[in-house]
Amino acid sequence: MKRRSNTSQASRKQDLSLSGLRVLVGRARHQASTLSAELRRRGAEVIEIPFIEICKPHSYGLLDTALRNLATYDWLILTSVNGVEAMWERIAKLRVSEAAFKHLRIAAIGPATRQAIEMNGLKAKVDVVPREYVAESAVRSLRNRVKGKRVLLLRAKVARDVIPRDLRAAGAKVDVVEAYETVVPRASRARLRAVLRNFRVRPNFITFTSSSTVRNFVTLLGNPKGPSARTRFVSTNQLKGIRFASIGPVTSSTLREFSLPVDIEAREYTIPGLVQAIVDSLPPRRQ
Repeated sequence: MKRRSNTSQASRKQDLSLSGLRVLVGRARHQASTLSAELRRRGAEVIEIPFIEICKPHSYGLLDTALRNLATYDWLILTSVNGVEAMWERIAKLRVSEAAFKHLRIAAIGPATRQAIEMNGLKAKVDVVPREYVAESAVRSLRNRVKGKRVLLLRAKVARDVIPRDLRAAGAKVDVVEAYETVVPRASRARLRAVLRNFRVRPNFITFTSSSTVRNFVTLLGNPKGPSARTRFVSTNQLKGIRFASIGPVTSSTLREFSLPVDIEAREYTIPGLVQAIVDSLPPRRQ
């Protein structure tokens, strides 16, 4: 009983490691809960202002055609939970049988993507999850397996071209299909600016979970009617004293692209890894 009590006390202590700190979460509204819940569990005060909004593509034509012709593909690559959700929505609409996936080998970038696939009944079919949850690692995992194969890559409308470019170079025939689109939620502009101006509520940390969240953050703070949102953005004092937390190296690279700091970078490119990186960045607290 004594050991259990000590463990429980340690857990409670860990849960309060972010107490007294405010963290701004900029994930899409329907995805913010996981990150926000983990931060709150550690005692943080969470401010949710989405920097990104997930929208349906302008047309489902290419996606529907690909899903109706799954028999012609050898590999299916899914890069995000959003892609999985968009795919399954269309599968239900088109009444595509689960049997259509049985011959496919499936690659999922990241544990969250894999979990989303498994929740939809394809648990035994996830063949590859790269060791690092970025495009470069996916290419390393697949390069020697796809020569002469047909690959279906479902992703956002705007995304890095690392996977299709490098897999084609490895001898694969890759079809890139838009499953969803990310846009700037204009309604967040006024609220974000107000929070950053008010020193009583401004965050100690801002989290960035993708390159899109970085770009949209800059857009939300910039003046879209002016000649250079980036120049004006960097010249402001709105961000003084706020620490920027990145989920991984690709997101960090985009922050640096906009001359923004990378104060914290997760070692494991996941939501729990991001939260832990924030905790680890803090100085030891006195007992």
